[in-house]
Amino acid sequence: MSTVTDHAVTSNAVTSRNSAGRTAAVRSSAERAAEERQGTAEADNLAVASFLLGLPGLLLFNLVLGPIAVTLATLALVRGTSRRGRAFLGLALGIASLAILAVTTATSHGVLIDLGS
Repeated sequence: MSTVTDHAVTSNAVTSRNSAGRTAAVRSSAERAAEERQGTAEADNLAVASFLLGLPGLLLFNLVLGPIAVTLATLALVRGTSRRGRAFLGLALGIASLAILAVTTATSHGVLIDLGS
């Protein structure tokens, strides 16, 4: 009789371990899904920020806003944003702002603002 009782206790212990292991696996996959959604949301925010910084970067503060827009767009694309178009626009605007800065500086011989004239 003790052999049957021992076997029943042993099989119950195995069952509880398996169900606990399954519960832990389900919980970890749910946590992974939540982290993935949060990572995608952060990447989407980076894409929007790069676009919004690239726009004024075309006219104002090219030297500062251009590289920031390029960096944020690159990070958004690497992190897998769902707003890839906006990230590419932010990247293009950042590069365009740096190109405008280079052309403006080259054509004015390094002097962007002449306050003396």
